[in-house]
Amino acid sequence: MSEPPVLQLGQRLRQLRQERQWSLDEAAKQTTVSKAMLGQIERGESSPTLSTLWKIATGFHLSFTALVTDLSVASTEPNPQASNRVVSDDRGIDVVTLFPYDPLVGFEVMYLRLEPGSQTQSDPHEQGVLEHLIILEGELELFIDGAWIRLKQGDRVKFAGDQFHVYRNTGKTPVVFYDIIHYAKSSDKS
Repeated sequence: MSEPPVLQLGQRLRQLRQERQWSLDEAAKQTTVSKAMLGQIERGESSPTLSTLWKIATGFHLSFTALVTDLSVASTEPNPQASNRVVSDDRGIDVVTLFPYDPLVGFEVMYLRLEPGSQTQSDPHEQGVLEHLIILEGELELFIDGAWIRLKQGDRVKFAGDQFHVYRNTGKTPVVFYDIIHYAKSSDKS
């Protein structure tokens, strides 16, 4: 039986830090996540939010899926037979990796589900990152360019992911959408 995802993430974070010969102080500086929080994650004492995972991935110059794909948690959506990876946030947000980051094409594809009342904010990703959202179910409120926009089933939007942005669900039903993230070709994200 494999270790719980929180322990796998801690081991992955420690491995990445050691590969770069970074102290916890340096990792905290690069990721803007506190040294204490990084230490808790490495020891498997804390399950980070999606926002914290994004900060870590960005600070280590990785795609989101390159950070979390090795975590062995099988998903039940959208394909029960697939061995997709899922990251769940205790605030009602699930992220399923459909296609992990591929350096040949520079993108990754995720399936997100936000329960009613849930919200996640994202600090700017690296320069040149583009996000493409396709709404499958429900209504998503997206904060970009200093304003909220409402997207409903069938809507799609492309925006610069290298800016602060927020996803939220103020409705009574879950919001389900694809997030296709395209990274600039200038650096390796795997």
